[in-house]
Amino acid sequence: MREHVLLIGGGGREHAIARALADSEADLYACAGNRNPGIADLASGFETLETTDPDAVVEYAQSVDATIAVVGPEAPLQAGVADALENAGVYAFGPNQDEARIETDKAFQRRFMQENDITGCPDFETFDDGEAACDYIDSYDGDLVVKPAGLTGGKGVKVIGDQVTAEEGKDYIRESDYDRLVLEERLVGEEFTVQAFVANGDVRTAPAVQDHKRAYEGDEGPNTGGMGSYSDATRELPFMTAADYEDAVDIIEETVDALEGYKGILYGQFMLTAEGPKVVEFNARFGDPEAMNTLPVLETDFLEVLTAARNRDPLPDLEFAEQATICKYAVPAGYPTDPEAGAKVQVDEESVARAARGSDDSSGSSGDERRESAGDALLYYASVDEREDGIYTTTSRSFAVVGLAATIAEAEEIAEDALSDAGEEGLHVRHDIGKADLVQRRIDHMDELRGK
Repeated sequence: MREHVLLIGGGGREHAIARALADSEADLYACAGNRNPGIADLASGFETLETTDPDAVVEYAQSVDATIAVVGPEAPLQAGVADALENAGVYAFGPNQDEARIETDKAFQRRFMQENDITGCPDFETFDDGEAACDYIDSYDGDLVVKPAGLTGGKGVKVIGDQVTAEEGKDYIRESDYDRLVLEERLVGEEFTVQAFVANGDVRTAPAVQDHKRAYEGDEGPNTGGMGSYSDATRELPFMTAADYEDAVDIIEETVDALEGYKGILYGQFMLTAEGPKVVEFNARFGDPEAMNTLPVLETDFLEVLTAARNRDPLPDLEFAEQATICKYAVPAGYPTDPEAGAKVQVDEESVARAARGSDDSSGSSGDERRESAGDALLYYASVDEREDGIYTTTSRSFAVVGLAATIAEAEEIAEDALSDAGEEGLHVRHDIGKADLVQRRIDHMDELRGK
């Protein structure tokens, strides 16, 4: 009997999940609040619905005889969609509502780490009174990070001493309507992410990825949901050691042990400091954009991971291609503060693949040889509006292009070629992601912190 896999969510992350399942021995179905054309092309069925409505998701799951569900975004997890699917007899690869609090409630996350002696927890305090939080800023010896306790899509955090002054941080607290806040020590170093596939007590980790939250080149501007990311052909990034990576994996394993019964993806975002990795936050799902770095190089059948998790078998060891990846998002002009929707997206999968192959097909080499030499490029749709005459931008991230090659430099060049073929009218891209000078700045920064 073929598996019927239901994918919940319609962003670039979910397009990456859909592509990872497209060649599996399964029928793929999807539901989302928006119709993602990339996912719709890969799925046997696509339903537009409110993914934070557990009843609506369960009804669609039952209508397609779903045997496994993969929950992509965090909001359905917070709404208890995984719980509702499990109660209806559909295995959900994603944590239940209570376990998802490791992401959806940052105050809970920090207390959980403290109570379970999880390595890498920064100093912190939680507040449900804004003025008390402002008084704490005045009394604290050093810089702090201001975090709303709930979900903010990566855009609610303010870093005193980097993004804002102490006075601006207090103004932000007073002007916001957040009920609860976490104030924690500012960690200085380089951020990186390790995503873990978790079920039945097993933990299988993917190569490290570095996301770029700031909107503009040179790490300037407001925080976004993520402008792009890169990974290397090794498990670690150029500014890391193998020991740094293993230390981060140890922290994830400590956390899984303490959670007892967690299943799905556990995403650890770390700051590599002079003392080693410390935890910026945990997420209860694949990252967006980090899924677009990880899943294209996953050589193990993702369906095999899902069925092992459901059947309570040991998770398979994960194999990843030894390729670097560069993901660059195209977003509407003005994103994230004043985005302008309605630009026509001049890109398709064939144009992106053509850019990766290069324009000279007269060398006599086979297609496979050219792809092995030049690398590959992939297109992932995110938040777009599909109309009869084409695809248009909304006010959120539009699409991402991922370059894959033997080195970061080659992958970056492939991603840039694909983006230039797509055109950028009405769009904004951080072109510096993955470029040699920005990567070297990360290396130099860590060398400086470590006294090299």
